[in-house]
Amino acid sequence: MSAHPFGTIVLAAYDPEPELFRRQLESLCAQTVSTWECVIAVDGDPVPVAALTSRLTDGDERFRIVGDGSRLGFYLNFERGIAAVSPRTEWIALCDQDDRWDADKIERLLPHLAEVSLVSAQARLVAYPSGTLLGHTDRHDHGPLSTILANQFTGSLCVFSPELLRTALPFPRASTRAAAHDHWLAVVAGTYRGTRVVEDLTQDYMQHDTNVFGDPSRLGPGGIRQSIANALEQARRYEGSRSPFAIARTTFWAYVGWRQLMVDTLTARGFASDDGFSERDAAFGAGRRWNVAQRALRTARASDVVPAPFVLEYRASWLAGALTGGRRAVERAIASGGD
Repeated sequence: MSAHPFGTIVLAAYDPEPELFRRQLESLCAQTVSTWECVIAVDGDPVPVAALTSRLTDGDERFRIVGDGSRLGFYLNFERGIAAVSPRTEWIALCDQDDRWDADKIERLLPHLAEVSLVSAQARLVAYPSGTLLGHTDRHDHGPLSTILANQFTGSLCVFSPELLRTALPFPRASTRAAAHDHWLAVVAGTYRGTRVVEDLTQDYMQHDTNVFGDPSRLGPGGIRQSIANALEQARRYEGSRSPFAIARTTFWAYVGWRQLMVDTLTARGFASDDGFSERDAAFGAGRRWNVAQRALRTARASDVVPAPFVLEYRASWLAGALTGGRRAVERAIASGGD
């Protein structure tokens, strides 16, 4: 019998590039921990992915496909996969379709779950298809309050306890690109037994043109012109308009609104404010106060948790929420969706 507990690898797939997908699946099969099931959540038609998976793994029965053909986007597709894990699972690892894990990744991270609810490692940044090593991630755990403000947890680097699912599912619904499964799970973990980031390099994090986000360190500064272009595109996508009001709503949801949604969802699901969480709610919840939020921003900026432009954008988001009724919009989102 294996000395390792049974777990689940949740892999989100969308039109995977066959060569990258092959390398990722091979790296899963090579894990020194073999007592797992891999749930592949397919965003779109599951039939081609199922056929490709069966061919690449020689019919390995540890791989299970879920999906009904619908397109949900990466955030809700990860929710679909996580919701499908077996009740007997004792750990959950998130997986992208195009990376490559070290053989001992799971074995190295599992012991941390005896002390914390979620652990994240580091990764080598590798360009595809050249294979050039670009550097490595530099994640840090700055505590629950800072995690709400600035996510340091990349899903594909994380392993977490299934205890989180009691609170994490269903994911809160937000009409914004800012909504991220790994950010939400890390915030939930902060209310359980906490989080941890270790220095172990445990995988290749492939950087290429079709990354949903890619590593933040690879992004350029962009500038004001790029910020304006992004705001216009996001307003069109999520609000159906490029009007000033639509841009203001989009700006609110991308920063202040998403964080209020996470905090207020925690409260609605039983993690009401107490002495330990009062600053969390005062900084980010529906009853947030400007001075408390600014203190959190100053602390984060002084510690290099967030860059200077983020502080300005967060303040603009606060103003946008005041102009568009943002607090009530989040309350309506919690009441109508995902809870």
